[in-house]
Formats: sequence, C-alpha cells, structure tokens
Amino acid sequence: MNDRITVFSGHAHRAFAEEVCALLDEPLSPSRLERFSNDCLQVQLRANCRKTDVYIIQPLVPPTQENLLELLMMTDAARGASAGSINVVIPHYAYARSDKKDAPRISIGGRLVADLIGAAGATRVVTMALHAEQVHGFFSVPVDHLSALPTLAQHFLDTMDLSNGVVVSPDFGNAKPAGSFARMLGVGLAAGSKRRQTDESVIIDTIVGDVAGKDVIVLDDEIATAGSIVALIDKICEYGVNSVRVACTHGLFTGKAPERLNACEAISEIVTTNTVPQTDAVDKLTVLSVAPLFAEAIKRIHSGESVSRLFSDEDTYGA
Repeated sequence: MNDRITVFSGHAHRAFAEEVCALLDEPLSPSRLERFSNDCLQVQLRANCRKTDVYIIQPLVPPTQENLLELLMMTDAARGASAGSINVVIPHYAYARSDKKDAPRISIGGRLVADLIGAAGATRVVTMALHAEQVHGFFSVPVDHLSALPTLAQHFLDTMDLSNGVVVSPDFGNAKPAGSFARMLGVGLAAGSKRRQTDESVIIDTIVGDVAGKDVIVLDDEIATAGSIVALIDKICEYGVNSVRVACTHGLFTGKAPERLNACEAISEIVTTNTVPQTDAVDKLTVLSVAPLFAEAIKRIHSGESVSRLFSDEDTYGA
C-alpha cells in the first residue's frame, strides 16, 4: 500500500472536493486548466503523483462535455506522471441515463464514456446512485457504487413524524431503491404508473398503492427538468394526501425545473445532496452532504479495507 495520497479536483464542484479533503485531513492539490485560442484545453497537475494513490474528484455536471474532457485529461496526466493508482471520483455520472439502445442507430453513451475513463488510465471509479444497475458493468475497472439513501432517510427520521408516511416511486423501474428507502423509514411503498412522451413530458396514469391521507415522500435518483416529479405530484394530490415531500440524490434542477418546483404549492420540502453544485434557485430546498461517505470510501480504499457496507442501502443504514 502507498502511504501517500494526492487529491485533485476539476472545476465542476471544487467545494465538494474541498469538503472531502477537509474530512481526510489532506490538502487539495493544485491543477491548472488552460484554453488555447483554438478552444482546445490543456490540463496540468501541479503536484507530484509518482507512486502515489491519486484521487480525482469531478462530477459530470453542466457543462458536462467540458467537465468530462477535463476529467479524462487529468486522468491521463496522472497516468503520465507515474501515479501508483488513479481513482476517479464521480459523485454524479451523468451518462448513466444512456444505458440502453431504445431507438435505432444511437450510441449507448454510458458505456462509451466508461470506456473512455478506462482508456484514460483510471484504475478505479467511485460514484453514487447510478441511474440503472447495468451501468456498473459498463466499466472495465472496479467500481465502488455508493448510496445516499441512508443519509436521506436519517433526515426524515430526524425531522418528521413518519407514523402516517409512505414512500412513492415515480415509476416501477425505481421500485427497488424506493422499497429499500421505505424499509429504512418503516413506512409503506407506492409507485406511479408512468409513460414518458419526451425528455420533459410524461403521463402518470395512476398511483399503485395506498396514499390517501398519507404524508408522502416522493423518491427519485435525480431530478433534472422536474417534469416527471411535478406530473407525479399532481396525480398524487388527486388522492387527497396530507403532505408531499420530495427526495433525490442528484438535484440537477435544469431548464424550467426551478420554475416548475417553485410553482408546485403541494411540495412542503425538497431534499437532495451535494453531489452536484446547488444554487438558491429552488425554494424549500434542503441540501445534505454526502462528502463524509466519499471521504470514508477513500480512506477504506487507501487502507485496503472493505467498502461494501458503503454501497449497500440495507447494510449501510444503522451500521
């Protein structure tokens, strides 16, 4: 095991990297990103990497393509600098939604980007809440797939009376993590019957499960344009629920999402994590930090300890 650890951050979310480094009691090593007159980028790592365990922290958030290229170039630079290991820490892996070929002649972007990360020289990937389980298998290197559900669950256990609570999944595809979340909270589970029309438009036909008179917590892995969530909440409210809260790991809130969520009077709270940078554009927003989970994962990877209890929703909670 290398005694030395070196942590770098891209420009996507430096505040998150700084928080992780503070928890590790390690400095955030400097790097430099330059843009040439022809719009090409160049990255320089400005700390010694030779025979050290390097960790590069960079979520794939807008501008996603530029942040991805910076991550690839930092990874390649670490390989060229003879790093002992190159651990790519991606709190939000944006291409996880491109996980299948659901139309003719399209690229499976999730697999392609995973291949690029491996080709750049990554020896391990640490990420959180991939949109689909199969994306884990797209990578040719080990993947530590962390879960924010225990962090989210603890918030609701601490802040609300759950005796009349129910967790609602936006669709049946998210039922497994929603079921784990419901068990953590000790409440029931329901799900929306969803048909997607476009990237921003969905139809919720019905709610499967008992939500009438309940305190609802809608759980999704990420919220982008918020079209699905608002449509789901509109349908839930037809059942005469008592209250509605929203929880997600990745609060992207792109496009018209702030406008849609702020206009939805039924929502009493929106809870997300800091896997992506947040602004004050969304009302009633609570942001929970998952930096301690990532810091603990890095400590365990560096020391050769098991990190399995950090990936399992069931095992992590209360352990």
